[in-house]
Amino acid sequence: MTREAFVYEMSFTVRPEDIDRLGHVNNVVYVRWVNDVAVAHWAAAARPDHYAAVLWVLARHEIDYKHSAMPGDAILARTWVGRPDGIRYPRHVELLRAADGKLLARSLTLWCPVDATTLKLLRPPPADLDEGFFHPPARP
Repeated sequence: MTREAFVYEMSFTVRPEDIDRLGHVNNVVYVRWVNDVAVAHWAAAARPDHYAAVLWVLARHEIDYKHSAMPGDAILARTWVGRPDGIRYPRHVELLRAADGKLLARSLTLWCPVDATTLKLLRPPPADLDEGFFHPPARP
């Protein structure tokens, strides 16, 4: 049985301090949103023992900016994790303007699990580490 990614969503509202001199959301804020939704997704998806024992470090970050977020915009952040490649877990994030669903930015990040006590990479990661990121498809 194939498993589907657990898609996690959360909302943000553009704050006055998010606006730069160009009058739109600063690019660094998008990166913060990518991180914030990733952290919240892990908290929602992880088993309690994994959540306590595993931290994540960022190995690579790509972001494509498509459209500007403006003052007062409500933002919908959507994330899911792809199949791991060794110790690298690809995380996808879409940032959309909630009012019209317009894609504002898309991100692909590669995260690696580390032991929360030793802060060393988990090589190999526990076989079931990703179980919360995926679930079986819903039955009709």
